Amino acid sequence: MTAPQSPRPNQPSVPQPSYPSQSSNLSTTPTRTDSPKQLLGIYVKGMAMGAADIVPGVSGGTIALIAGIYERLINALGSIGPNLWQIFRQEGGIKGLLAVWRQVDATFLLCLVLGIATSFATLAGIIKHLLDNEPLLIWSFFFGLVVATVFILLSEIERWTIGRAVLFATGLGAAVVISSLPLLTTTPSLPYLFFAGAIAICAMILPGISGSFILLLLGAYDTVLEAVHTMNLSIVLTVMAGMVTGLLLFTRALKWLLSRYYQATLALLTGFIAGSLIKVWPWKVDALGALDNEAINNVMPWQYPTGAHWLTTIGLMLLGAILVSLLSWWGNRANRV
Repeated sequence: MTAPQSPRPNQPSVPQPSYPSQSSNLSTTPTRTDSPKQLLGIYVKGMAMGAADIVPGVSGGTIALIAGIYERLINALGSIGPNLWQIFRQEGGIKGLLAVWRQVDATFLLCLVLGIATSFATLAGIIKHLLDNEPLLIWSFFFGLVVATVFILLSEIERWTIGRAVLFATGLGAAVVISSLPLLTTTPSLPYLFFAGAIAICAMILPGISGSFILLLLGAYDTVLEAVHTMNLSIVLTVMAGMVTGLLLFTRALKWLLSRYYQATLALLTGFIAGSLIKVWPWKVDALGALDNEAINNVMPWQYPTGAHWLTTIGLMLLGAILVSLLSWWGNRANRV
């Protein structure tokens, strides 16, 4: 890891929160007041994150990073810990609860979670229908989105060093390996589901790696979905406990890295996103050559059974790239206000 860096200037496409994050250990989060318009923007960005998380192989963390709210999200989640009880005791009563609320930036988190939940409730059926019936279209759109994200984030690396290049290559290689792993088919035990939940929630936060895809890899996806559907509380609570544990541990580590080694961490995260392109490659077939949106075998466009569909696929890629560029511009503009 490179040496600690001095405070970075404002980033044009990945804007930083208005409170300082480079000159302190970030043990506390200064109060930030958002206008109703800004809260609405956070809600919409949450919807975009939720839409991305629905697609296996696409991470909501990628959207958060390009929308300019990633570091704020990590700071808020990383503020959750035992010190909240001390903050509550210092004030007591309603004042103590309000102090805890401000400490974890709870208004921001609430708007974001509501946006994500709205996407799950309204867009999950549409996206699942497209994945089942028009996989080439949905994957082309997200492929263009991810490619544009990689180029935007690469431009944020102020100065390339050997260390940052190695970190980028490490992130890229790790994402490719994870995306290429065979799916496990074991019957998961409760301790295994706890572990799977912890790993999956880390992936959901980490740009470039999908939490739902991690559950698929670990052979826990169907079990978790079935448990939610049948209200199997022992499994649901075990997975949730694992997610909470992974969330608290991972976000604190990531928060520390972003505060001290922002450029190096950005290089690593960008590598993760670039490596995820293997998962969102539009032209996929199963082992028998039939169309299958869940297959892991990628083929060249001209080898696709129904043809490359160049006009449609390139058009959707450009649409995804344009939308993510607009989202980046919007995030930058919103953080300057």
